[in-house]
Amino acid sequence: MLPKSYSYFPRVLLALSLVLQVAALAVDESSAQTRRQRQARSQASHPRHGMPPVDRDLVERGITAVCMERVRDPKGSVPIDDMQTRPSLPLGSPEAVEGAERAQRLLPLAKSLVVKSMNQLTERFGLSRKIRLQGAIARVQAVRRIRPDMESRDNASVYLRTPHTITFGTIFLASLPSDEAMLSVLSHELLHIADGDQDSLRLLFRAVGDRASNLTALTVHRQRAEELTCDLVGAMAARAFISQTPGYEPLTRRISRAVAHNCVTEDEGDEDHLSPRNTIRALLTIDPKLTKELVYGTEEDPD
Repeated sequence: MLPKSYSYFPRVLLALSLVLQVAALAVDESSAQTRRQRQARSQASHPRHGMPPVDRDLVERGITAVCMERVRDPKGSVPIDDMQTRPSLPLGSPEAVEGAERAQRLLPLAKSLVVKSMNQLTERFGLSRKIRLQGAIARVQAVRRIRPDMESRDNASVYLRTPHTITFGTIFLASLPSDEAMLSVLSHELLHIADGDQDSLRLLFRAVGDRASNLTALTVHRQRAEELTCDLVGAMAARAFISQTPGYEPLTRRISRAVAHNCVTEDEGDEDHLSPRNTIRALLTIDPKLTKELVYGTEEDPD
């Protein structure tokens, strides 16, 4: 059996989408009515939205803040759907070289922040006695190399048969011009490596996915839960880096960089990934402190 591999971005399954649309049209009215009745009963006793309206509104304001800040930010990331339209960059292009150097420079810090984030999350979800992190930490610490790759284009990947390396498409390297954005993506990939081929972090992925599913109208299970947890660790790592490196840039701007590549126009997900904007939505839902910092631009809650 081939080792598992992970890619950062969703790819739209057009054929599957068409099949599902045709199937939906084929459902007769009586079946549809029965389904609506069951759904209404289910929603009456188990609302899909587990958040008060005021909190949902704050999350939407947070998404708006991220995407508005991306446009104003000189170091704003290129959105995923924009990356996908761009031609491949040669390995020696200045933008790709600069991005690879940034990723390699930040890799040691990313490893440290991922280990810290794993410990924080297992404690937050009451999993400290159920998940042994020693092996996961060792796998993270063993990563040594960033490998630029033209064929990977707008993607980043890890392959468990080469666990010491993170592969970055040259377009992706060129499209993340800030340290915060690069740390977020590095941390995402490092958590995949931490999980390893034994699914060491499956309980953590399940806990994060269940929390997101309970608080939103999204379905976040299995691979989606893993991807979202990797995104959460990426945001946590970027936020910790911001605390360690204070400066004159607005807090909202710096936090936004961790997720701004998800500010797409074509908002498509797939079976394994939430859509990019729903990824931001889920992250801000399960991390209300980050949402308030984005909206109010301060580490302190407003009066």
